[in-house]
Parts: sequence; C-alpha cells; structure tokens
Amino acid sequence: MCDPCVSGENCCSVELPVLKPCIPIPVPEEQLMDVIDKAKDWALMHGAAMRSKTNFNPDAMQFAPFVLVPSSFPRKEFEKAVKLQTILNELMHKVAHDTEFLRSTLENTIKVDEFTGNLFRIYEDILKNCSNQPLSLGLIRSDVMLECCCPDGGATLGAYCCWKQVEINAIASGFGHLGPISRELQSYILHELNHGDKVSNLPANPALSGLCNGMIEAWKIIGKPHAAILFIVENITYNICDQRFHEFEIRKINPKIRVIRKTLTEINKEGKLGPNNELLVNGTEVSVIYFRAGYEPGHYPTQGEWDARLLMERSLAIKCPSIHYHLAGTKKVQQALAKPGILKRFLEGEEMIESVKEIFTGLYSLDANEEGEEAVQRALKNPERYVLKPQREGGGNNIYGQDIPGALKVRILRIERRNIQEKVKFLAENDHN
Repeated sequence: MCDPCVSGENCCSVELPVLKPCIPIPVPEEQLMDVIDKAKDWALMHGAAMRSKTNFNPDAMQFAPFVLVPSSFPRKEFEKAVKLQTILNELMHKVAHDTEFLRSTLENTIKVDEFTGNLFRIYEDILKNCSNQPLSLGLIRSDVMLECCCPDGGATLGAYCCWKQVEINAIASGFGHLGPISRELQSYILHELNHGDKVSNLPANPALSGLCNGMIEAWKIIGKPHAAILFIVENITYNICDQRFHEFEIRKINPKIRVIRKTLTEINKEGKLGPNNELLVNGTEVSVIYFRAGYEPGHYPTQGEWDARLLMERSLAIKCPSIHYHLAGTKKVQQALAKPGILKRFLEGEEMIESVKEIFTGLYSLDANEEGEEAVQRALKNPERYVLKPQREGGGNNIYGQDIPGALKVRILRIERRNIQEKVKFLAENDHN
C-alpha cells in the first residue's frame, strides 16, 4: 500500500481524481512483456487460477485476472476499513439472532421471492423445533469502495471522501485464498521490476489462515476428533483454487482434521441425522459445515436439495453460515439497516453507530408503496446512477444503466423484489492490468 497520492482539486470536483501508481509507468515495452509472462506463470504455479467457464475442463486452469502492480491507496482509509470490519461482524451477528427484526423486515419479500421464502421456511422450522446447535460461525466479507464524490451536504475531505458499502457477504464469501496470493504475486513483480523497496508498503494479508482457523476453532468446540469439516460445493466448481486452498490450509494447520466436499444433491442422498442429531455423511460424522454453495436458486434444482439444507440446519454441526446468518445477508435486510435509527437497535455508542452509518449508500426498496414508487421514478429519471440488485448473493444478477428502465416498465422487478442502490463513484488509477 502507498501513502495517499492523488490528483484533483477536491472530492466534489467534476473531473474525477486519479490515484497515482506506486511505480513510474509506463514500464518499457520489452521489460513489461517479460514480466507479464513471468506473472502469468507465477499465478498458475501458485494457485492464483480458475477453471474456464467458456471452455470448461476439470484438468485445465487459467490464471485469475489480476493487476500487475499494487494499486496505490490512502493508508488511513485502509486502516479505517480494517477496524470497521470487526464492527460489521458484530452488527451481522446481532441482526442474525434478532428474530423479530428478520421477520418484520422480510415479511413482504418472502411472499414474492420464492428463494428467500424457502430459506425463511427453514429458518422458521429451526426456531420451532429448537435446533440442537445454538452456535454459528460467521466468515463475513464486507465489500466497500472508496467514494470520490461527497454526498450532498457531506464534508470535503480532499480528493477522496469516504468508504461506501457495496454489500455484505454472509455466505460463500470468496477470495480468502485469491486475496492473499495476489499480495504475494505483486510482491514478486515489484522485485522483478526493481522496486523491491515498495514491498514494505504492502500490508500483510492473513485472510486464509484467519478463515481456516475459524473453522478449526468451531471443530474444536464440538470436541469430536474423529469428525470432519464438510464443504458444500457446486456441481461444477470454477473457482477451485480459492476453495481447495482452504482445505489445504486446514490440513496444514491441523493434519488430523479431515475435509470432505459434497454437493447439496449428494447430501440429500448420503446424509442423515444420528441419534443425537449429529450429521452423518456416508457414516462420517460432520462437526462443521462450510457453505461454498447454496446461495442461489440454481443450487436447488429439486426439492431434494432443499431437504438437504434443512437436514444440515437441524443437525448438531456448526454451520458457516447458519440459516440465521444467511437471511441477515439479504439485500432487504441491508436496506433496512440503512434506515434512520435502526443501527441503535444493534450497536452501542454513537461513534460506533456513526462509523457504520457513514458507509451506507442509498439502498432503496422497490416494494409497492410510496417509498418504492419514489425509487422507481428516481431510477427511470437517472438510470446511470443506479444498480438493481436481487436479494441473493453470488454476483451476475444485477441490472445496470440503460437496462434499468426496460426492466422496471415490464415489472420484472416487482416479481423478484429487487432493491435499487446508488452507484459508488470510485477512484480511478493509471496502472497495468
């Protein structure tokens, strides 16, 4: 990370500020081509890679997209984001375990969104039947971007303004491996470009070990050395390195822990509950369930997959996430948290509340009421300023810009109960990518 180095008169200037690169660019062509080849090979050989979606082959990999050299970034804002994450973790934990809030917030959504409705029915079942496992494991990723234009009435803070939250990911939060390995890749490239002195500015990224230690601690709490950690995965896994390196890290930290990978379909066929509600998969007891699938409708092609999810939620295993956390991560809940006064329900202290309130972007409901109609009119008038988002996670389901009016006019969004979010005007940077 570099110290602040920005151009632009102030955060509300018409010309968007641009962060300066951490090294002089452009890099000479011959040197650039040489280091690009090295970078791609390094990425492939260290697991910064994925399987191709367009030409899928389980035995072939391609490097994951990456920026060649580190992006410059204001150090103060980075440190602020790190501190903020623990507050958001506390917020999500309290939201997930506030039954009244989840019910009132999602009561309209579950009537029209089948996917969220199915999740909520599982949630109600767990509450009614008093699941044997009161503990949950939250591996949460908050996606934030640095806003470069102050909101109306906001303070001028220079060439950048403040963090804005894109979303909170409560299930299948990816890049626990790809994030840290990108740091190592860029460290290697800086040395290759004779800028090794900049490496000290790259912050350590222990995300992978942190996430895996969380799963191991949950495994220890159950206290059954013979039990395994279960990864719930897709039928076809493209982001395989990011998943497998979690498995490898667990083995590295504690070689005695077994990790098994199963799809929801396989759990429906192979899973059952033991006499004490322990989860058994082909006879192997499971103490921790880590969901890397289950966050979108396509993962539940039949009722069997929903039955598998309910089976796991009823079990003694610690879930990551539990159905409580999954519902807390819906866009509707995030939209509700942005309403005035709501944060006081979950957080103590004005400083803590203000730090979270500052990062909320405009996130509006499209429900069939006055607020929803006002949001529709704003989006129709200035579609380039907004993004339409569904309740669920996983990406690839958003609607942008000039596609928004058409979607609104044919009422697609009233069926799916999307939310509308203001775009973040993020900082640009000159760089090689």
